[in-house]
Amino acid sequence: MYLWIKAVHVIAVISWMAGLLYLPRLFVYHCDAPAGSPQSETFKVMERRLLRAIMNPAMILAWACGLAMITLDPGLLKGAGWLHAKLTLVVLMTGAHMAMARWRRDFAEDRNTRPARFYRIANEVPTLLMILIVILVITRPF
Repeated sequence: MYLWIKAVHVIAVISWMAGLLYLPRLFVYHCDAPAGSPQSETFKVMERRLLRAIMNPAMILAWACGLAMITLDPGLLKGAGWLHAKLTLVVLMTGAHMAMARWRRDFAEDRNTRPARFYRIANEVPTLLMILIVILVITRPF
């Protein structure tokens, strides 16, 4: 059962990351669309569907499977500094997800005040977190 949960965890993480990497790019393009324009309305639909249909379920499933693996093998927590560091980074990733959800709501209500450059920079945060998480999981340095 553990390996099935781990497989679902990896699939959920890949789906979550895809959304975390794509949504800020949509925001970059959305910044150029005039409020109320057909293009802006299309971006609103795309952003809402990406967040609600893919990102939110994937995040919940990734968390649920990750916690299930720890529950099934609590020994993972003993002397596993890498896992504690990974979980800290996953909490930060969840914070990035929540920020993107807030930004999506601003766009949905035509209240975005941030420039496209902000979202280009924000797009790098999940990438950096993902790199650190993968390094921790693969190398288990401490």
